[in-house]
Amino acid sequence: MHVAFALFADAANLSQEGKLNILGVFDALQVGTLPALHPRATLVVHLKGSALDVGSHRVTLQWMSPSGNELWKSEGELGVATPPQGVLEMDFPLIAQLDLPLDQSGGYVMRVGLDGDTRAEVALEVRTPGTPTAAAAPKWMS
Repeated sequence: MHVAFALFADAANLSQEGKLNILGVFDALQVGTLPALHPRATLVVHLKGSALDVGSHRVTLQWMSPSGNELWKSEGELGVATPPQGVLEMDFPLIAQLDLPLDQSGGYVMRVGLDGDTRAEVALEVRTPGTPTAAAAPKWMS
């Protein structure tokens, strides 16, 4: 099993037909002050598997601060049933609504683990009004 993609969004769902709908993908947040809590961020992880993946798998999410501290961790089980005859690849969308604690400016990472191995890292840059950005970098003139 592997991660096809992982990202943060404002919302996501599965349609009646099984299509994954994602709204408002983001990789940066602007907050007024810190510490803060970003409520109801949606983490979308699209897993792909085959008949070789039948069984139970442990999925872990680990929210890491810019200083490398673990802010929280969650684990769950994903059960994979035997696919119908002729199906070679299966989709396993994981949609999680999360409150993200933010304690400082900088680059946060959501680590997505599967069976004890990190399979994806979703980066999130957090800025406050005084945080310099690439656009604010000095321009050199000749």
